[in-house]
Amino acid sequence: MLSFWLAYILTRPLGANLGDWLGSPSGDGGLGLGTALTSVIFLLAILATVVYLTRSRSDVIEAQEPASTARALNPARERVMLAYYAAVAVAATALLVWANHQPHAAAGAEEESPAPVAGHIAPQEATSPFPPAEIAKFRTIAADTLAKVNSGDQRAATSRVADLETAWDDDQSTLEPKSEKAWSFLDGEIDQVLKALRAPHPDKATEVNALNTLLTSLG
Repeated sequence: MLSFWLAYILTRPLGANLGDWLGSPSGDGGLGLGTALTSVIFLLAILATVVYLTRSRSDVIEAQEPASTARALNPARERVMLAYYAAVAVAATALLVWANHQPHAAAGAEEESPAPVAGHIAPQEATSPFPPAEIAKFRTIAADTLAKVNSGDQRAATSRVADLETAWDDDQSTLEPKSEKAWSFLDGEIDQVLKALRAPHPDKATEVNALNTLLTSLG
């Protein structure tokens, strides 16, 4: 009974809190590793534990029985179980890769949406709190994406806009504290760009409009 409750505590509340600490942004007291990387870390830790226990058998309690009744190892069964763990690892990795390529606003959809910023922020107000070099970087990526959309290369545009998402998310911890209002405004417009380009059936006019709106806000 003690072992059961220890395992339950370690894999439920403590595990959830540790996961939140690893994945939450640094502004919220976490390490900012992100959901995908945190899940990979947990998966590797679990796999390492399973492999170690399988090879060392240190968790096996040998029954005090006569040698004649000792149970022999079943290599076939061990191979089946190892194949099962390998299949689970592959499936989990595929799921993490898929989730990592979804728009970063999707994870927050289950939470209460914050009140939208009232009115439209002028380009100078939206960009002035942030370093010009960073804004120029976002503007370049958005302009490249728009060029690819206009040329009809949807695949290249979708790939390029992923650079915008990555760059924006990587800079969140340094940009958001400078102006939460401006950051939230631009974050919303970037979300619209990501949503337009990653739609199941992308509409060119919607993509162009979202990118032009973002470029206008970026100055």
